[in-house]
Amino acid sequence: MTSVAWTRRRLAFGRFWDGFRHERAGVIGLAVLVAAVVLALAAPLFIGESVTNVVKGTGDRMAAPSLDYPFGTDESGRSILLMVWWGSRTSLLIGFLAALLTIGIGAVVGIAAGHFRGWIGAVLMRVTDWFLVLPSLVTALVLAAILGGSTLTIIIAIGVTSWPSTARLIRAQTLAVEARPYIERSKALGGGHWHITTRHVLPNVAPLLLASTTLEVASAIVTESTLAFLGVSANKTSWGTMLRASYDWGAVNQGAWWYILIPGLCIVAVVMAFTLCGRALESVLNPRLRKAGV
Repeated sequence: MTSVAWTRRRLAFGRFWDGFRHERAGVIGLAVLVAAVVLALAAPLFIGESVTNVVKGTGDRMAAPSLDYPFGTDESGRSILLMVWWGSRTSLLIGFLAALLTIGIGAVVGIAAGHFRGWIGAVLMRVTDWFLVLPSLVTALVLAAILGGSTLTIIIAIGVTSWPSTARLIRAQTLAVEARPYIERSKALGGGHWHITTRHVLPNVAPLLLASTTLEVASAIVTESTLAFLGVSANKTSWGTMLRASYDWGAVNQGAWWYILIPGLCIVAVVMAFTLCGRALESVLNPRLRKAGV
């Protein structure tokens, strides 16, 4: 039985990859993401956190790009290239974990609200609507300021303010799944709430969750950079804190365009890559989009 299940999974993955590799934009985005993740994971093997130490800068202050410093230096003479490389670890970590928290909360609330049609579902949707009307960035800023600046608190602040849209999306898909005849047969055969939600609903909403996750990671990275620029950071070097430092030290007035451009381009490249992957996944996993040729 196990071998049959693994065979089916391999065949399903083969069909998925065959569809995904025909999405040229998605393949490009995936290549960029793989490169970014590999570089972030390999950073400790080649450089250390000492590259962010303000007293260990070896270059001239705000030096333009050169052979020794391809991306220039900052206000302390530190290499922008090494800073961006090391900062990718924080930005990607917060992006991934905050997105997982967002998807986790949204999936649980959405499936529960769609499965339980009575007062439980009504209460969950009213709570979701209440969070939805709140300005997520301002709420995340307040939460991060109250909880203190750390990687964990930034992740929590982003995660607990970004889940409502996912919850509404998953609820709609749950309602569509539970309207199918086999759900009624499962209930008639004695299937309980846990069986129906985990064995029938969750597998059917999983493709939508996968596509949403890639988009949520991109959103979380942008939110982290925005929070860091506004002064609420994880007390670690990230692309957002570099943008904040460039603003504080007047990089624009001094003509140090590299100090602003390089971290900004990293954010744009990774966010665009996640967006391309998300669109490609949605196109492959959604039969309606495949038939429409979107």
